[in-house]
Amino acid sequence: MNKLLAALVAGLFATVTFAASHVGAPMAAASGAAPAASAAMKSDSKAMKAEAKADKKKAKAEAKATKKAADATKKEEKAAASAKAKSAKADASAKETKADAKADAKKDAAK
Repeated sequence: MNKLLAALVAGLFATVTFAASHVGAPMAAASGAAPAASAAMKSDSKAMKAEAKADKKKAKAEAKATKKAADATKKEEKAAASAKAKSAKADASAKETKADAKADAKKDAAK
């Protein structure tokens, strides 16, 4: 963005300086120099467009990378939650089995 602003200010300065230096000059001289100034402005415009396009590409790539990282984090969190749920279910099942075994042992002991 700073480069874009610098290019705009430089172009404006060049235009103002050029116009000020030719205020008293004949029209023929001014009209002969105008195509050069126009060409310089066109090249500045092309450079600014290319830079804007590159900045846009870079922003798009950064957004894509950020989204990819967020998706990976979300996937990891989901996997961890699933593992925790499975572990809790296994613990509950083990406790139930242990309680059933204890109850069966008490019944056998009572006979």
